[in-house]
Amino acid sequence: MKNVILKIAGNVKVGKDLYLMRLEGDTKEIKNPGEFINILLPGHYLRRPISVCDFDIDHVDILFKVLGHGTKEMADYEVGKTLDCLIGLGNGFTLYEDKKPLLIGGGIGIAPLIGLAKRFNEMGIKPKLVYGARSKDDLVMLDVLNELCDVTLATDDGSLGYHGNVCDCIKENKIEFDYYYSCGPYRMLEAVAKSFPSGVVSMEARMGCGFGACMGCSIKTTNGPKRVCKEGPVFVGKEVEF
Repeated sequence: MKNVILKIAGNVKVGKDLYLMRLEGDTKEIKNPGEFINILLPGHYLRRPISVCDFDIDHVDILFKVLGHGTKEMADYEVGKTLDCLIGLGNGFTLYEDKKPLLIGGGIGIAPLIGLAKRFNEMGIKPKLVYGARSKDDLVMLDVLNELCDVTLATDDGSLGYHGNVCDCIKENKIEFDYYYSCGPYRMLEAVAKSFPSGVVSMEARMGCGFGACMGCSIKTTNGPKRVCKEGPVFVGKEVEF
């Protein structure tokens, strides 16, 4: 973990209440896709934990949704503003060269899968991606995703792609894979973990400290309570007790 001051280099709306922000500075502490950063917002007591969308040694991209006062203020932040951030947080994804990957994203949960897909591409692997949302308006950054992945879309209302959820989409389209990487709504992760034997889920929880001290983000697993901010957010799917 490292405390750094990062400067906003971009903040653009990419979908319905969704924004992509680029923060520049010393981000070498971020090692793996699937980690998160914890941002201190002026005037707010608790930091905001947000998944790393993509990163390099001198910048980090975050994709966030306007849900409350804090994220609403973030949407209005201008280029040049600096933010106090904790980086290098969480247990990210492990990439395997000898397994055929399938990325499974739901809604805003697509964020960490973008950085993951880029790392697979750097390894010479173009992963398959099943990306689901309530409707076509909730599917974002499709141009980037289509470059990185073999994309299959699913929407609950049938407005784009497969009409139904991601699990049914995978089964009915007979999508072949050895190992899944999933991030999205809680019920989607539960369904994925119970439907497929091998893979990981990126969990979300309300956090106090964000680095393992307060135990406030603990979840139940087959190996006892574990902290989403420290042992997670990435867990073996069959380990989580939903």
